Amino acid sequence: MTDQPTSEPKDEFFQRADDIIALANKMADTAERGRVGGSLMFASTRFNCWLSATGFQNGEEMAAKRAETVAYFLEGYRQMLELNFDQYVENFDDYMKPKG
Repeated sequence: MTDQPTSEPKDEFFQRADDIIALANKMADTAERGRVGGSLMFASTRFNCWLSATGFQNGEEMAAKRAETVAYFLEGYRQMLELNFDQYVENFDDYMKPKG
């Protein structure tokens, strides 16, 4: 889950992520960064719920898979968060201190 689906080129996967991050960075120019992060997390969960719903015929069927679906997304988020967190720890100066 830490990587993009294998059926598409990596650059497309990461370009979409970069585009979303760019939008969040733009929003952070006029709003508190923590609030932007919260909105981004909410949007991700909302989209993933919609994505999940497209695979079911009705609400009852979806409800029956609630625990499995939530566990899937939580595990994926955890893996991606840990990966990115570790990258920030290892590259803190490069990521956080502008070169001048």
